[in-house]
Amino acid sequence: MNPEQRRAFLRKAILAAAATQLPRWAWSNAPALQSNPFALGVASGDPAPDGVVLWTRLALADSALMQAAHTVRWEVAHDVRFAQIVQKGEATALPALGHSVHVELQGLAPSRWYHYRYMLGDAISATGRTRTAPAPGDLPDALRLAFASCQRWEHGHYAAWHHLVADQPDLVLFLGDYIYEYASPKTTTDLARTHNLRHATTLADFRDRYALHKSDPALQAAHAACPWAVTWDDHEVQNDYASGTGKGDDGSFLTLRGAAWQAFYENMPLRAASLYGPASGTRWDALQVYRRLRWGRLAHIHLLDSRQYRTWQACRTPQSASAGAVRAADCADLASTARTLLGAAQEQWLDTGLAADAHTKDAARWSVLAQQTLFSPRHYPSGVTSADSWDGYPAARARLLQAVAQHAPRNTVLLGGDIHQNYVCRVHANPDRPESPVVASEFCGTSISSRSGTTQDKVDAIARHNPHVLLARCDQRGYGLADITPTRWTTTLRVLDDPLRADSAATTLARFVVEDGRPGPKPA
Repeated sequence: MNPEQRRAFLRKAILAAAATQLPRWAWSNAPALQSNPFALGVASGDPAPDGVVLWTRLALADSALMQAAHTVRWEVAHDVRFAQIVQKGEATALPALGHSVHVELQGLAPSRWYHYRYMLGDAISATGRTRTAPAPGDLPDALRLAFASCQRWEHGHYAAWHHLVADQPDLVLFLGDYIYEYASPKTTTDLARTHNLRHATTLADFRDRYALHKSDPALQAAHAACPWAVTWDDHEVQNDYASGTGKGDDGSFLTLRGAAWQAFYENMPLRAASLYGPASGTRWDALQVYRRLRWGRLAHIHLLDSRQYRTWQACRTPQSASAGAVRAADCADLASTARTLLGAAQEQWLDTGLAADAHTKDAARWSVLAQQTLFSPRHYPSGVTSADSWDGYPAARARLLQAVAQHAPRNTVLLGGDIHQNYVCRVHANPDRPESPVVASEFCGTSISSRSGTTQDKVDAIARHNPHVLLARCDQRGYGLADITPTRWTTTLRVLDDPLRADSAATTLARFVVEDGRPGPKPA
């Protein structure tokens, strides 16, 4: 079986498992459970006008139960009491997929909220709330979009998710580093909590790590509150990895990466279509996580993948644990036009999407580029360049800016994460020339819990050195909230008072607006 045939077979098997129909008498054969099989919560994702993906993963402690497949019932209703059931069915939780369940709903009404739940034997999951996207030609009055990233377990509690739930978003964009692969630090000073898991390298390790994160009640509540659209960054696999290469690769990295990618699919509300993509061999060699979500004609969200296809960081040695920083004068490879962050195929896909946003009858009012890190340059006073961010791939950034300028979507907004800092920037046609036209707006959000690793004095120095930077704050954990209407985009940056407290209060750090047809954020 060649890679393409294997991928098609796997996708068919997953879809069949999600649509398994068993007679009612089979329900009585459900296993006797000693604990809550839905302890990892429920989630939904990737809303379309007629459907959404529903997710859960069974938590099974008994070894015999873990080796068997289980039939899970699911229900979707208009009301929280499930008196008005819209759809119901059964899905098979397969041990080969970590007993995860991905139900791809179709036939729902556009622009409507629904409730859903799972059942196994007498056990009933928590009730999740989800919604569908507007019809393709509709121009809705509003979209409330939350964006977040980077939630290292030890560095802070997940209080930010409690506040996000209270803000009642329509959709959450998670932009990477859902888990961290590390073991707990030996020094526990200033940590919120620890865990006893080892550094993740195997499928079992990564499954355990997702189970740890998903045990958090605040994160579970956020998943249950509304649909999510997720992408990844590096820590879902290994710090600063690039495409098929990791630190000190001795030939085992692709096996590690395949295990990590399988666990990512198992634990995220992704469609089986993500199993398509370039592949080689028989491992989990590809997941296509870049994709588009359309919110009628109000917003088209281009969700990007800057890890799977990127070139190895410029002038980085294989033994280096991280990409670090380089000086342009000492690293000729930095300026190579062959260097890419997204890969040629994804660059072309994005170019086509931006052209469609600008020139089709269903052109988007707002084109949203949701990706992993800070897009705008950070010219450091010291003269060094960050090798792992867009700064390390200047030719790739120039190509994307050229596409935005050429196609000229009505409004382009970039969202990012990764750096554990809040940045608000004007995006210029030429990032090295502040007098060049402003073509887009950027909001790079801080982390849910991960530390920033720098000081505000250093960040202030960067802001003074970069006139396109309107706001730069470090070491404040939280999330971003975007209220989008046909005439205005408003971003509210929410930060925690104390990330070491599970009940921390949150405040508004800043609020910026972008007016329709006038690129560049302005303080509200």
